[in-house]
Amino acid sequence: MTAVLVSAGAFLMTLLGGFVAQRTGDRRHLVLGFAAGLMLGVVAFDLLPEAINAAPQELHGVPQALLMFAAGFLTIHIVERSVAIHRSHEGEYAAHSHAHAHGHRDGPGDKQGVGLTAAGALVGHSLMDGFAIGAAFQAGSTVGTVVAIAVVAHDFADGFNTYTITRMYGNDRRRALALLGADALAPVTGAGITLLFSIPEHLLGLYLGFFAGFLLYLATSDILPEAHSPHPSRSTLLCTLLGVGFMWLVLGFAD
Repeated sequence: MTAVLVSAGAFLMTLLGGFVAQRTGDRRHLVLGFAAGLMLGVVAFDLLPEAINAAPQELHGVPQALLMFAAGFLTIHIVERSVAIHRSHEGEYAAHSHAHAHGHRDGPGDKQGVGLTAAGALVGHSLMDGFAIGAAFQAGSTVGTVVAIAVVAHDFADGFNTYTITRMYGNDRRRALALLGADALAPVTGAGITLLFSIPEHLLGLYLGFFAGFLLYLATSDILPEAHSPHPSRSTLLCTLLGVGFMWLVLGFAD
């Protein structure tokens, strides 16, 4: 029961992250740059280390978690190519949410579907955060407290990214708020489920590796080009660096 109560902190931090993302106005390019930095930090400093630690077994000389990381990256790449979200000309990156200069418009359902898939993956990650809190408290109160601090600290980024990604791909505000609410409830739900049973560590590691590849692709292939296309790059680049540094500091203090 302690794990469920502690996960309420993650619930509040997720909502706070989404609230901040809503209030950005005409500084959207800075928000996207910062969001990309947060995602890169989460992948490099949190997801991949956890995945390799949970699934270190090798297949043909490569840790299985890293194979799943590559699979996650390639899966979203194949999906995006198949729905033709990306065009061959670099100058058209800014048109993810608008009509192209020649009057062509990407299928709105395709774009919205990618946004919902990405946000759904973040909700799944938050559910796993709740599992992690519950499993850690099963191991002991000290371990549980340390894991809970790390989860609560980076769930601000989860809420921020859930709202930003959903809106970036053309979904309306109500849908983005619904997914933000689901993301906020997910850690509490995950912690509650661990009162009944726990997920095998190896499967958890494989999932985290796959999700890390998914996030890396979105950050580098979608969000960063979108952030840099309509505005000068210097301020956006600075926000990206701040996002990475923020996650480094947060996770470092949590450890």
